[in-house]
Amino acid sequence: MEYAALVEYGLPVLFALFLWWFSTGLVLILDGLPRNAARLSLAAVTGIAIAALYGLVRASQVESVTAAYAGFVCALLVWGWQELSFLTGWITGPRKHACVPGCRGWLHFVHAVQAILYHEAAILVAGVAIVALTWNAPNQVGTWTYLVLWLMRISAKLNLFLGVRNTGEEFLPEHLHYLKSFFRRRRMNLLFPISVTAPTVLATLMVECALDSGTPPAAATGLVLVAALLGLAIVEHWMMVLPVRVAALWEWAMRTHRRERVDAASVTPPERLAPWWDIASRRGF
Repeated sequence: MEYAALVEYGLPVLFALFLWWFSTGLVLILDGLPRNAARLSLAAVTGIAIAALYGLVRASQVESVTAAYAGFVCALLVWGWQELSFLTGWITGPRKHACVPGCRGWLHFVHAVQAILYHEAAILVAGVAIVALTWNAPNQVGTWTYLVLWLMRISAKLNLFLGVRNTGEEFLPEHLHYLKSFFRRRRMNLLFPISVTAPTVLATLMVECALDSGTPPAAATGLVLVAALLGLAIVEHWMMVLPVRVAALWEWAMRTHRRERVDAASVTPPERLAPWWDIASRRGF
């Protein structure tokens, strides 16, 4: 019985933990590649993301433990495309430069939104598509996974804007360093307690539901997977305010970023992936 419980509840937690750590590192590696390699990697990831979206929809129609894992993985792959398209500079926002010193208040917030507007729109469109395509489906693990990633990322961005101890600037590639002008360093902000308390309550309720003897195995697995991912997002939030070096978790993946900084120092202007609208305009679209 103990072994069965370990497989049913412990394996999803370990799976989510490994996938979160490894996929984050993989995105960092791909983002730090030279321009041509970054273009090819983004094209490959785009194909994978389309296939993952199809797989997520198919998995949503099946209520099984395997389908729960499949929906979870597919949602992470779709999200990985969103992250890579942003970090490579492919889909960001209309504002491509830092905010002027002394800019504060509502105007500063508007400028920050402009810097990531197209990226947020892409996330919204994909989220609406996933919800619509999986509406009333028996397996909602993929949809829950995407929504958790989305909501917790919005929370993280708001906390970065309002001020935290660790802003994660070391994860930004050279061509996105202007985003640092929208980060604020302070020990904590008023939003942070809400950002960690509300998801902690939700994750606890999900775990309680998963542990209920009346919950089917497939539903329990899905709840544990999503709750584990939510728990990791909460940990990421705490990393923003605790005196820890977050980059140490992905030291193995940051080598391409260090190489990119060396290459950028000898290239003017710095090489980066051109935004899709620039390419389209050059081709007469």
